[in-house]
Amino acid sequence: MTAPHIVDPAGVLKEALSEASPDLMRSLLQTMINALLSADVDAVVGAQYGKPSAERVTQRNGYRHRALDTRVGTVDVAVPKLRQGTYFPDWLLERRKRAESAMITVVADAYLAGVSTRRMDKLVKTLGIDSLSKSQVSRMAEDLDAHVADFRTRPLGQSGPFTFVAADALTMKVREGGRVINAVVLVATGVNADGHREVLGLRVATAETAAAWNTFFADLVARGLAGVKMVTSDAHRGLVEAIAANLPGAVWQRCRTHYSANLMSVCPKSMWPAVKAMLHSVYDQPDAASVNAQFDRLLDYLEAKLPAVHDHLDAARAEILAFAAFPKDVWTQVWSNNPNERLNKEIPRRTDVVGIFPNRDAITRLIGAVLAEQNDEWAEGRRYLGLEVLQRCRQALDPDAEAHDHHDLPALEAAA
Repeated sequence: MTAPHIVDPAGVLKEALSEASPDLMRSLLQTMINALLSADVDAVVGAQYGKPSAERVTQRNGYRHRALDTRVGTVDVAVPKLRQGTYFPDWLLERRKRAESAMITVVADAYLAGVSTRRMDKLVKTLGIDSLSKSQVSRMAEDLDAHVADFRTRPLGQSGPFTFVAADALTMKVREGGRVINAVVLVATGVNADGHREVLGLRVATAETAAAWNTFFADLVARGLAGVKMVTSDAHRGLVEAIAANLPGAVWQRCRTHYSANLMSVCPKSMWPAVKAMLHSVYDQPDAASVNAQFDRLLDYLEAKLPAVHDHLDAARAEILAFAAFPKDVWTQVWSNNPNERLNKEIPRRTDVVGIFPNRDAITRLIGAVLAEQNDEWAEGRRYLGLEVLQRCRQALDPDAEAHDHHDLPALEAAA
């Protein structure tokens, strides 16, 4: 007859763990979590790490580290990255946690400052923050402000060169001096050396002026922004002047979507469908020579029929066709600010909850948190541009390269 166990293994383990130091518990928990993530991503990949398999659908591509707060302290979670597709353990980590926390602090701050509306009253009760004190709000905001400050001031040199950059401005309402005024948030994104999109920076300014844009770009350059070949934006004069002053080696691409709206304002309403269709046919051409030839045909068609539209297009030729100096592979990604559309929708979706910000720091906190999390998602996702095409783009405007048609190089001047 087999003797019963004198020692209870489960009991011994429980006792040992209860007496263990927090460092040991934290290390064990971190090891277990990372092992679970590795097994989980093996199922997504279709093969075990480092082993060949006919069922493999992609490969690993390093790790993205995230901090996870637990009862035994903060552990370093190594989230596996994939070369194709994305992997995120929603069962363990929360997406957009920083932005949601930032929204709570901003709404609570506004509520406590006495600028709430009926909608905000309902919102804060839904969020469960109706009993927060000002000191609690300050403590909640402290860590977020530090994180956003680190994100906004991080060096850019290690991620560069940034071949393509896009810049835009958003308008927010803020309470200052007992009245509500408009403030603008200047935002720039770029494509880094690894082919991923990256949020380069943000700045809250009183107005969208040349001085504000110049300070913004000067700060980006001081932080390491370099290697820029093209900047895509609207035709705000101050913005274009700041690009020329701070990024002299870059060409300017006027956003085709913004330009169409500008052109429509000088075109008779009855003729706009035809003009719009012909303008789109320019962008549909297979190469730079065909783009310029089709643009010439458009000008010839309009010269006698719509002289005002002809002159508008002729004056803007270089700035709206700058994309043609680069390989066709990237045209759709660089000829407008449309790739930032999701980002431009996400920011208002968060800020509309607040309505009127209590101060500029609140704007920086909330939008900074949203942009930081978007930056994380871009870093974890697939490349925006391939490395091979990026290399060709960097050589496109090389002085030693084969000369291009003069129409391909835009004059870096603001539109009249």
